[in-house]
Amino acid sequence: MGAKDKFHAVVRIALEKEEWQITDDPLLLEVGGTKFEIDLGAEQLFSYQLSVISYQCL
Repeated sequence: MGAKDKFHAVVRIALEKEEWQITDDPLLLEVGGTKFEIDLGAEQLFSYQLSVISYQCL
């Protein structure tokens, strides 16, 4: 059994539970004429909320 068969689904599910976006399955790259196939491409977007408090001096 290959490593992808054994771990691929488990890793993908874990990433998705942590709100990662799977962008490529598999991720295909070509660098200098050499082709690469990577199991997963994933990204996680971070966001924040900025609260502004206004003070009025009398």
